Amino acid sequence: MTTPIDQNLLGGPPPTYLPDDPEPRVALASGVDPHLVVAGHPTSSLAWAVLADQAFAEVRLVESYAFARVGYHRGLDALRRNGWKGHGPIPWEHEPNQGFLRCLHALARAATAIGEDDEATRCTIFLRDSSPAGADALEGR
Repeated sequence: MTTPIDQNLLGGPPPTYLPDDPEPRVALASGVDPHLVVAGHPTSSLAWAVLADQAFAEVRLVESYAFARVGYHRGLDALRRNGWKGHGPIPWEHEPNQGFLRCLHALARAATAIGEDDEATRCTIFLRDSSPAGADALEGR
């Protein structure tokens, strides 16, 4: 008997795979201003993550925190609509999941920068628990 490669043998919840939403990704890759992408696709965690990263790079820490928080909550909504029950794998390798995971990382980073240590810790643990590969990629490991 063979076991499917994505079957969780430990009995935990199955991985969650968000549906693809290529329009914001293509627009961002084409150089469209992320503010315009967010305005046209306000549910796109990826677009919010790009805004959070830009604000952080420009040391606009409160804005980075706010952008990341919006993208994080939009991502939670999408995850729940797609069967996620509050825990379980959110694979980084599945490109549509990356916007949410990037927002989670950006939220932890911005929370650290503004001294919101409890939230930074919670988000860092949540990221690592949800996607070790994503945490490694985003933390530069």
